[in-house]
Amino acid sequence: MLHIEQNDLNIMSSRYRAQLINSLPGFKSVNLIGTISNEGQTNVAIFSSVIHLGSSPALIGFISRPDTTERHSLDNIKQTQQYTINQVSEDFWQAAHQTSARYEKDQCEFQHTGLTKKFINNIRPPFVAESQLQYALTLREIIPINLNGTILVIGEITDIFCTDSAINEDGYIDIESLKTVSVTGLDSYHVSQRLARLAYAKPNQLPIVING
Repeated sequence: MLHIEQNDLNIMSSRYRAQLINSLPGFKSVNLIGTISNEGQTNVAIFSSVIHLGSSPALIGFISRPDTTERHSLDNIKQTQQYTINQVSEDFWQAAHQTSARYEKDQCEFQHTGLTKKFINNIRPPFVAESQLQYALTLREIIPINLNGTILVIGEITDIFCTDSAINEDGYIDIESLKTVSVTGLDSYHVSQRLARLAYAKPNQLPIVING
């Protein structure tokens, strides 16, 4: 088995090291975050760092890169205190990937990637119309990570929109029915195949497969 030490990491090229370290966590969810500025300029960008932080209150976090350069999504979230998260499916994953290009602040990624912006009710930031699982959030906290300058953005879910048939009676969302994709590294996209759902684990009891 290959052994890579810390000194090896330090002398790697930055691109090789970034790809290697980004691959370590394995499959990651892929989401598009939709925002809008106070002036009405919309933005949509791909993120693979969205994480569940708690269900009561319903908190979701994501990591933003250091704001040493312009971070349009982060800037808009700070301004309006709202944003949307839109799960990516295999129907539009290539367009979603294209949002990672360095567009100027006054350029709309929706227009340049072919994605469709959608406004729902009185929620100010845009949703991605192609997404079958979307939710709106209100900003609750921004936590700088001093070790590397990245930023943890925490939002509370206010609204969820999902294809009806994907939500089971127990609340489980069947993301495979939505053709949800995941990513490994920086640029490798995948679809999944479920092995099974398992019942709540208890001591002295073997895993039990459940349906649904």
